[in-house]
Amino acid sequence: MDDVHEHSVESAREAAGRDDLDKWVRAFLASPGSDNAELAEQLTDETRWWTGPLELPLDQLNRLAGPPGAPVIEEIHEDEWRDDVDDLARKIEAGFEPPPVVAIYRNDQLVLEDGNHRVEALRRAGRTEAWGVVGFEDAAARDAFEPPTA
Repeated sequence: MDDVHEHSVESAREAAGRDDLDKWVRAFLASPGSDNAELAEQLTDETRWWTGPLELPLDQLNRLAGPPGAPVIEEIHEDEWRDDVDDLARKIEAGFEPPPVVAIYRNDQLVLEDGNHRVEALRRAGRTEAWGVVGFEDAAARDAFEPPTA
């Protein structure tokens, strides 16, 4: 599998079809670019039930950081983002589809665990949704989940 496909929406869809989305999340988060093996362990060592990839409204993703008015813990103004967010936004405008974001469904909210810069780049590119995979604490919560719409 080539590097571009390895962590794509399509590869996540294939992993979900094999019931291996937990392995996809672990490999993706530990891969170069994400470089977050600690988060990979945290999210996949505990038993989780995953679904996706799904299109998730950007305004429903509770983010660590983001623009004023968005569901964020810390508001960051446009000029404070790293240049790579603008570069990624231009690639998205040109047709690039970034890897899915990783969220956990907790307290009736989608909490973004990985993908803050991708979400911001998508927003800057004029998108209203992001592909994402969502983890749950139990199978019943996953099975009852209805993805929010934009």
